[in-house]
Amino acid sequence: MANSKGYKILIVDDESEYLKVFSYILNSHGYGVITSPSAEAALADFTDNEVDLVMTDLKMPGMDGLELIKQLKIINPDINIMVITAFGTIESAVQAMKYGASGYFIKGSDPESLIVEIDKLYKIKELQLSNNILKQNAPDGSAFLSTKSAIFSEVLNTCEKAAKADISVLLLGESGVGKEVMAKFIHKLSSRKDNHFIPVNCQAFADGMIESELFGHEKGAFTGALEKRTGRFEEANKGTLFLDEIGDLSPNTQSKLLRALESRTIERVGSNKTIELDIRLVSATNKSLQTEIEQGRFREDLLYRINTLEITIPPLRQRKEDLPSLIDFFISIIEKDQKKKILSIDNETMEYLLSYDYPGNIRELKNIIERLVALSENGIIKGKRIGMSAASSTTVRSEDENAFIDSLRYARAEFEKQYIEQVLKNCDGDVTAAADVLKITKRQLWNKISEYHIAYKK
Repeated sequence: MANSKGYKILIVDDESEYLKVFSYILNSHGYGVITSPSAEAALADFTDNEVDLVMTDLKMPGMDGLELIKQLKIINPDINIMVITAFGTIESAVQAMKYGASGYFIKGSDPESLIVEIDKLYKIKELQLSNNILKQNAPDGSAFLSTKSAIFSEVLNTCEKAAKADISVLLLGESGVGKEVMAKFIHKLSSRKDNHFIPVNCQAFADGMIESELFGHEKGAFTGALEKRTGRFEEANKGTLFLDEIGDLSPNTQSKLLRALESRTIERVGSNKTIELDIRLVSATNKSLQTEIEQGRFREDLLYRINTLEITIPPLRQRKEDLPSLIDFFISIIEKDQKKKILSIDNETMEYLLSYDYPGNIRELKNIIERLVALSENGIIKGKRIGMSAASSTTVRSEDENAFIDSLRYARAEFEKQYIEQVLKNCDGDVTAAADVLKITKRQLWNKISEYHIAYKK
């Protein structure tokens, strides 16, 4: 039966009629059900499946319910257990609660009272998951979705249509154009808007860690796995999963992702339990996936799975009509963060801001405004040279006494970027080897590559 709530219940009873009745009742309320005719069978079913709640009879041939509860709590101390009992054995049910049962249901009682109790446990699980996700999610980027650009208006219109279709979407565009903002926009216009939007930057994780990030892992699955971890797929259940920089996934992870998308199920690392999921996938990349396929680095069948609709987001240089409003927006946000009041921008500085091509797009614009606000005096942003970005600037300028002088932090960043580029070149684009030379972790190097918009080839 369909498990529309994504909550699975294992029912244990040696009387087949009770198994049928409870299955029917729970299925009709959207819960997934597994039935076991004995405690011994229940242990095997519990080991092979991802279970949220166990409902067990107490009096059964062979292993009884109390012993089953003890064994289940050894396997998973956090598992919720509800005892099914006859009226005459309530004392045994109370005893079971001492061993870790969450409650009990008396056979023959109104089934609605059972559903009420199970609904409570289900809502607690949902609330715990929501709290964890809310702590991780950043504010949305709705301020970037107003536009005077015809080309960007068309993109927004396409996203609105895609949102209503509940199809997989592939977002293309240069680094920094706001692909995650567009993914959130699609999510908020979709039928899944009341559920979670979960973003994952595939480039930020080493090959050995991305699978744990996506699918989760069991305690002890690998060195350092000190506790069970819920993966991003599970967090996105009934919502939207956004995979940014999907073109950077390894072939092995691509295969596992394809299998998960085709079967709509996952298995945590270190587990063979199948978890059923219902997600909407939005992916993004700044690479040509067709070129990656031709060079054997990306699976063609995975591309077909993720791009039911392909949307290209224009770079900032193609929508300069929006620059004035974006500049105003960033100033209003950044002046609060830096506790500085900005009154105006002098004409020459504004001219530079409006004429620059922004190879790093909106992300670069934000960095430039942060720098200008930090260096402003008396509420006025000004500077004959504003030294745009590390991507286009290689030296500290000193043509005349009015030249804009970069901050020490920015000068260090420029040097760091150039040094990393040289090391990558010397290592023929091998990120692992370059990280060893730089004496930093591979993940730290990926972060630097992303931060400085470093283009590398391997």
